[in-house]
Amino acid sequence: MSNPSSSKEKLRPVVPHLIELVDSVVFGDVWERKELSKRDRSMITIAALIAMRQTEQMRSHMEKGLANGISADEISEIITHLAFYAGCPAALSAAGVAKPLFEEMGFLPKDPPA
Repeated sequence: MSNPSSSKEKLRPVVPHLIELVDSVVFGDVWERKELSKRDRSMITIAALIAMRQTEQMRSHMEKGLANGISADEISEIITHLAFYAGCPAALSAAGVAKPLFEEMGFLPKDPPA
């Protein structure tokens, strides 16, 4: 699994204070709040990134989601579900991000029912 913060670290020399804020506020405070589980936060984040077509951040959040208990089947279903709300291009872009990740990690969604 790649380092979820690697893209963040590449940007640190350009926007060091922004990266500090993301680390302390988003991942240090928001992600640690008890009102939602980390699994739920991952699902919401993945769905939001798909809907906004933010593919650059999608892989690291899919990795985080898998680590937080979301299955490859569930990510597949999130992508499929969002095709009807965020559009097929957004869903297909997300599938393009998920496929190599699933292959690398040995997670392949179950075959869909006939």
